[in-house]
Amino acid sequence: MVMGPTHAVSGALVGLLVADVLPREWGGPTSTAETFAFAAVCAGAALLPDLDTAQSTVARSFGPVSQAVAGGIDRVSVGYYNLTKGRRDRKRRGGHRTLTHTALFAGLLGVGVSALVARFGREAIIAVLFITLGLALRGLFGGWAKRNGWLAVTATAAVLSVLTWTWFPGEVGSVGLGVAVTLGCVTHCLGDAITKEGIPFLAPFLPWRGERWWEFRMPGFVAIRAGGPFEVGILGPGLTLAAVGFAIWSIDGAPEYIQGALEASGLGF
Repeated sequence: MVMGPTHAVSGALVGLLVADVLPREWGGPTSTAETFAFAAVCAGAALLPDLDTAQSTVARSFGPVSQAVAGGIDRVSVGYYNLTKGRRDRKRRGGHRTLTHTALFAGLLGVGVSALVARFGREAIIAVLFITLGLALRGLFGGWAKRNGWLAVTATAAVLSVLTWTWFPGEVGSVGLGVAVTLGCVTHCLGDAITKEGIPFLAPFLPWRGERWWEFRMPGFVAIRAGGPFEVGILGPGLTLAAVGFAIWSIDGAPEYIQGALEASGLGF
């Protein structure tokens, strides 16, 4: 699977791109602060699928609590797999890269987040922000997170979630956060799909040759090796540069300023 930092930065990039076109009635951001919050939620949610194993780096984001949750998700995932697998699907003892790496999980999680926020309001929004921002910190600032430990990640996520709440107007909230979480999970799955391992994104509803958990993957000559030279030297840096560029472009007034500067220098069009 693609490494955590690549998942996180790709989630942030997708969040920035979608925030620019998402209609306000669907929860689309209406300010720079909201756009950045939306992108940060996408970045954190892009790590959520890997909470299906206590061995993952992201499972250590909140220390023993997140590891216990990851262990529970692992057991639920393998149970669901064994309950729904086809006659030719192999036996599994662990649930990694099963349930949480499917379109079903991404969609249900987004709907669930929207429903919780619609029902409980401020408290649910802060809770969602706390979890996703904590994961985003682990993914985007992995070196800092490792040096300072899970307590620092937890404390920082708690502060950021409360501060970010002040940037979320009451009329947005539920649908917008649900969309951001779903986008993050789908982005994670797309990232894993371009690796040699692949993912069972459409399982268990579209059986193929006796398998319900067949894995979608790119052809061998296109698929990348997780943590390999292409990801580390090209894909990761390229996504980071794109995310920084779109972050600057998303600042209120930045497009007009950039266009004006280009025209003043004779480079405008």
